[in-house]
Amino acid sequence: MGAAGGSAVLAAALLGAALGAAVTDEPPVHAMAEVLFCQPAAPSLGLALTFDTDQLFWFDFPMSRWTPRLPGLPPWPPALETPPQLLHDASFCQQLRRGLTALVTGKMPESRGVPVAAVFPRHPLALGEPNTLVCLVENIFPPAVDIGWRRDGVPVTRGVTHTHYTPTADLAFVRFSYLPVTPAAGDVYSCVVTREGDNSSIIAYWVPQDPGLDEELETALCGAAMALGLLLGLMGVAMMVLTWRGKRGTVGGVWR
Repeated sequence: MGAAGGSAVLAAALLGAALGAAVTDEPPVHAMAEVLFCQPAAPSLGLALTFDTDQLFWFDFPMSRWTPRLPGLPPWPPALETPPQLLHDASFCQQLRRGLTALVTGKMPESRGVPVAAVFPRHPLALGEPNTLVCLVENIFPPAVDIGWRRDGVPVTRGVTHTHYTPTADLAFVRFSYLPVTPAAGDVYSCVVTREGDNSSIIAYWVPQDPGLDEELETALCGAAMALGLLLGLMGVAMMVLTWRGKRGTVGGVWR
């Protein structure tokens, strides 16, 4: 099975089931959906339950159970969809993927998205105080990327956690990665995103800046702007006075 065929077929293997409100003339305010995907790469199976753009639950196929995105969420009622039913859907997805792969391999171009990464702190920055860096990776397709962290070019793995893939309305996925840090001046953190089978990576950098220095710089820039405005205003007044005097002298010369 070719990688191009397997990735291209992933789009056809996405199975969405709307669980939201009944169809009305007005567009729904909120939408709850399930998205099931299957692919040759790891993870080979994925099932996410989302509310609007937020993931609520992820189905753990090896353990045959729903896991909440947040610890405080109540458990998903298993009677709505039993694990055997979900495993049957996953088996159908795999059969569909294999059949479509054999049909379109070499006939359809590979569908791949270019991930976009951004790094930001979870809490307001204070140098020397514990914080958590968040790496948001968007436009993932197929959902098979590795996310790593580096500090000053050295890989960091301690305390790193990742979320599962969250589907989006444009048939792509997003994923978060978290790194606990105690930022100091001069640190350079980077989030490295690598797609399976690629020789290149997408890197997003984050350098802690002292908020006090930013405020001082902002104050200095505001002061410089005010001084420049005042100087330009004085120059304008001086030009008006010189012009008025020149006209007065000319008129006086004519009358004499």
